Amino acid sequence: MISTVLKTMRPSFLLLTLACVFLGFCTSFATGASIDNVLLAFIFMGALSAHISVNMLNEYHDFKSGLDFKTKKTPFSGGSGALPNNPEIANAILLFGLLALFITIAIGIYFITIIGTTILPIGLLGFIIIVTYTQWLNRMPLLCLIAPGLGFGLLMVVGTHIVLTLEYSSLIWQVSLIPFFLINNLLLLNQYPDMQADASVGRNTFPLAFGIKRSNTVYALFMLATYSLIFLYILVGILPAISAIALIPMVLSITALFGVIKHRSNIGSFPKYLAANVAATIITPCLLGLSILIG
Repeated sequence: MISTVLKTMRPSFLLLTLACVFLGFCTSFATGASIDNVLLAFIFMGALSAHISVNMLNEYHDFKSGLDFKTKKTPFSGGSGALPNNPEIANAILLFGLLALFITIAIGIYFITIIGTTILPIGLLGFIIIVTYTQWLNRMPLLCLIAPGLGFGLLMVVGTHIVLTLEYSSLIWQVSLIPFFLINNLLLLNQYPDMQADASVGRNTFPLAFGIKRSNTVYALFMLATYSLIFLYILVGILPAISAIALIPMVLSITALFGVIKHRSNIGSFPKYLAANVAATIITPCLLGLSILIG
């Protein structure tokens, strides 16, 4: 049972939470704010429990809808496959997912009592995304496309910054656009191998609604926006010159783009391209945050 619970948490993907919180911490530090280590620990716990909740609730609903039995599992798509092998604990996974959501809410309420309602809009929007993502947002292609970047890239990064600094600074909104585009691309590519299975249970993701060719175009535009923003921010002085190191993972994003252009919906059979996409999504905000600390 423990092994199944851990698998449905999708632990390898939780690194994304660490990268987003780290970036928010770095922008906070750059403003000269005095960092409260207790608040930082609670931020990380809240962000982690939110991510775990999304993963476990998604695994439960995919099992109940029958999607789990139709997807071809890869390290980056198709779900963990844990519940079809252990169907008797499906309800336990649902409870664990709801418990993680409750922990997130409790930490959010704690933040409100400490710093006021400044964080409330971020928390409410995050809650809506968690509870609607699998059942509703996946049926709306445009919202499904931007929900991951909104939840992680904007809300998690900006939320970290606000709790630590108590302000909505222009810096954090500008910087958060970088993980926003990257994380949208992360989930976009991971939907390619699951298109047929998703369609069979009523999902309507962006690749299903608009096709592979347009999805590739969106991936390319989001990638271009990501690294162009980094370059632009350096030019105008928003980011220090050393932030150019965050352009290095662009090679990984380009590799993933070439792979998906070549293999289209069969990209799942070539996991190195999906791995490159995941690596770019995690490494870029980490290097960006590190450069902000150094610079």
